[in-house]
Amino acid sequence: MSVNRVTTRTVPEEPDGVRTPLRGRDAELAFIEERLDALGRGEGGIVRVEGPAGIGRSRILAEAAAAARRRGTRVFEGAADPDEQFVPLGPLLEGVLSGEEPLPGARRLRDLATTPGQRFWLLQELGDRLREAARNGPLLVVLDDLQWCDDLTLLTFHTLAAGLSSHPILWLVAVRGGSVPSGVRTTLDRIRQAGARELVLEALEDRAVARITEDVLGAPPDPDVLRLARRAEGVPQLLVELLGSLREEAVTIENGTAGLPAGPPAPRPLPSVARRLDQLSDEARELVQTAAAVGGTVTVALLAELLGRSSAALITAVRESLDADLLAESGDLLAFRHDLVREAVDAGLPLPLRQALRRHAAGLPPGRTQADATGAGGAAPGDAAEADRLRAEAAELAGTAPAAAAERSIEALELIAAHAPERPRVVAETIPLLWQTGRAAQARELGTAALAAGGLGPEDEAFIRLALARLAVQSDFSEAVRQARAGAALPGISPTARGRLLAMLAVGLSMSGEHAAAEQVAAQAWETARAAGDRAAEATLTTVRSAVSFHRMDLAEAFRQAERSAALADALGVSTSQWVPEALWHALLSNTTGRTAEALAVAEEGIRTTRQQGRTAATRMWLMTRTRVLLETGRLSDARADAEAASPAAGEPGPGNLADVTVRYVMLRVALHTGDRRTAEAYAAEARRMRGDDALVVRHFGAWMLALMADHEGRPDRAMAELDAVMTSPAADRPAYAGLIDPADAPVLVRMALRAGRHERAVQTVAMAEKRAVLNPGLPFLAATAAHARGLLDNDLAPLVRAVRLYEDCPRVLARASALEDAGRKSAATRKPEAVPYFEKALALYARAGAERDAARVRRRLRAGGFRKRPSPAGRDGEWAELTAAETRVVRLVARGLTNRQVAEQLSLSPHTVGSHLRRAFTKLDVTSRAELTRLVKHRDSGE
Repeated sequence: MSVNRVTTRTVPEEPDGVRTPLRGRDAELAFIEERLDALGRGEGGIVRVEGPAGIGRSRILAEAAAAARRRGTRVFEGAADPDEQFVPLGPLLEGVLSGEEPLPGARRLRDLATTPGQRFWLLQELGDRLREAARNGPLLVVLDDLQWCDDLTLLTFHTLAAGLSSHPILWLVAVRGGSVPSGVRTTLDRIRQAGARELVLEALEDRAVARITEDVLGAPPDPDVLRLARRAEGVPQLLVELLGSLREEAVTIENGTAGLPAGPPAPRPLPSVARRLDQLSDEARELVQTAAAVGGTVTVALLAELLGRSSAALITAVRESLDADLLAESGDLLAFRHDLVREAVDAGLPLPLRQALRRHAAGLPPGRTQADATGAGGAAPGDAAEADRLRAEAAELAGTAPAAAAERSIEALELIAAHAPERPRVVAETIPLLWQTGRAAQARELGTAALAAGGLGPEDEAFIRLALARLAVQSDFSEAVRQARAGAALPGISPTARGRLLAMLAVGLSMSGEHAAAEQVAAQAWETARAAGDRAAEATLTTVRSAVSFHRMDLAEAFRQAERSAALADALGVSTSQWVPEALWHALLSNTTGRTAEALAVAEEGIRTTRQQGRTAATRMWLMTRTRVLLETGRLSDARADAEAASPAAGEPGPGNLADVTVRYVMLRVALHTGDRRTAEAYAAEARRMRGDDALVVRHFGAWMLALMADHEGRPDRAMAELDAVMTSPAADRPAYAGLIDPADAPVLVRMALRAGRHERAVQTVAMAEKRAVLNPGLPFLAATAAHARGLLDNDLAPLVRAVRLYEDCPRVLARASALEDAGRKSAATRKPEAVPYFEKALALYARAGAERDAARVRRRLRAGGFRKRPSPAGRDGEWAELTAAETRVVRLVARGLTNRQVAEQLSLSPHTVGSHLRRAFTKLDVTSRAELTRLVKHRDSGE
């Protein structure tokens, strides 16, 4: 398998390859030494080294690795490469699987990295290997050029760094400053929130520049050489390459001083610039070379003229050149990051081509060379023709480059007078573009200001309210209903406007949980949309029809309508979608009915496509969809990672209600399965807020989350009380809910009701589950949940065993493990030996999912039945098979009589972390006091 290179690159070297001493970085090296000292004391963490191209990031990493090796610290070094981003986890894997002391199991880890659907197991296994290595001494993991890492490397890095924070592992990562891909920016935000320390490399001071010049040239420089050296502006790579190109030809040493007897030489190509050009696409390379030939700052319009293309056609090439750190935005113009870079690119062009481009640029009309850097530069307010051109470009770009389309639309607005008749329509066009690209706050402000200004005609107001309803449909279901209803009630609006507003009203009502009302509005909207020939509204309404069928338990019809809606939307293109990707509902429907593999595939394709298009809002919605799927398949770590990635960006309102019913629900469930009480309590607080929301579905999710929390705390009466408000007899407009969030919740609710003595509620839940299964005989998952619920209600082993069998063909891991555990519990009451296989399978599934609390419960059941000797799960610690390495260290110190604070000081942890490890150890070892724990440690250590 091909993997990314492991090298230290972009370090200043002499032309013959001899590395020069590191100059001007004393403070940075001292900081690194401090972190290595802390690592030696057992304190891990993350250090991020950031700076522009050529500033010496890789050199700092190389010096850090060398310093760590001198201390006897084990070092793993990996580096990403822009040409090999297709290799999943390549940079990190090559770092830990090569070198002098690689981690064991290279083949196994690489197989997991390249096998679809194995991300959870890869994270588990790699984490276990690193924990094992850290037991034998501190580790330094170096990862260079984070900006070129693939998505799996990014996810694995920040997940492992967070998960292994209590171990003596120092993660040292370098990333180029400035523009980086959104996934990298998200990773940087995550590690910053996790407490990563930052080391920003600035330009070198003159003293360091002079010393490097002397290192390269072999003698102190005279003033002329120093002036030339200062043209590198303190960037060491450019400085070394510039001096290296001069050493043999232009520089002479007389009387012990390096000088330039013939004066400054002509510009020439530089190796690092040539490499960066080679990494560009043909279109971007041609654009950069053309900009270099023109010289100075340039406009996109001028480059388009010179290249014979439209400005819109250059968007991708411009973005690529900015991401490569070759060009930078300078107001409405483009300029080279560094003049030496421009000269090096220009020097690489054939002289005739360079001269021809300059003549062509000089011959253009003056207005063309100084206007339209992004479309509107130089145009004056009131330029209607220019505004129309920008609107046309925005419409053309909306489906493939929404960020660029949003900029065009904003520029058009700037050219349109405040009271011009066309302005409201442009506002309505701009709002969804801003929302799609993650600028929801700006979009809402734009629409709200337009409505507040007044003076709008009914049609203009209708389209602005439609845009605001589309904006609110993920963040505030009730607001989406309000805006759509107000717009649809406006007199004299066109059938197209009314049809789309009614469609959005139906969506908002459906997402709010008002299904009967949604069905009524959808029927009215359907006739209006058909009369207007509006296929976009039809696609939206078909999704609503699917949701109505789902809540009527007619799942065959729900799937048929969902597939039709997705096909309609796909044929129309993303820019016409009225609310969210119609295929997203299809994925949720598939997951809820047990077709989880299909749901996961659809969600992953949605994430990939929307990320490529830069549609931030849609990507968040797809991430939230996938996090639900990952939860149910037992990939708890991945589910948590997706939930974090779907969180709103700083300063943005974020997903709001959609996050309430997905991200917050998933995070609470993960916390309960893993025994993370602190996180569970935080999301229970969110659930209490949700109970007061205007939207019924948000209140419903909040009630269910609070019921789960109360049940977790051993308060079944409280759990049922939380549900009473949303579980009166099933309403005719929402029979599929009946108090449940998912069909697999039926057994959970039956347990709650029976523990609380609410037999009638358990009977009602089983009846609803069985009705759903009978109405949809082609979905084994529904039959499994019904059999599971029936077995609990009747305390009957036969339906429980049937549920286990039905779950075998469904990848709903947690539901299957729960049925296995219940079958084992029932068997243990009369036939203990028959219970063991059920418990063993349940334990294996829970352990693989990372559901530590559930696994501990199954272990207690096994011990209660007299089956104490269990196989050690992978990655556990010898005689302490139940515990992680960190938990084992805490347990042993506590058994010696140390307090939590003393343990924290000795292990360089926080007291909270020690307490968390100790609570989990108590649960896993089934002890309830420190004295009991001490006796257990002595017993095991004595080998009795």
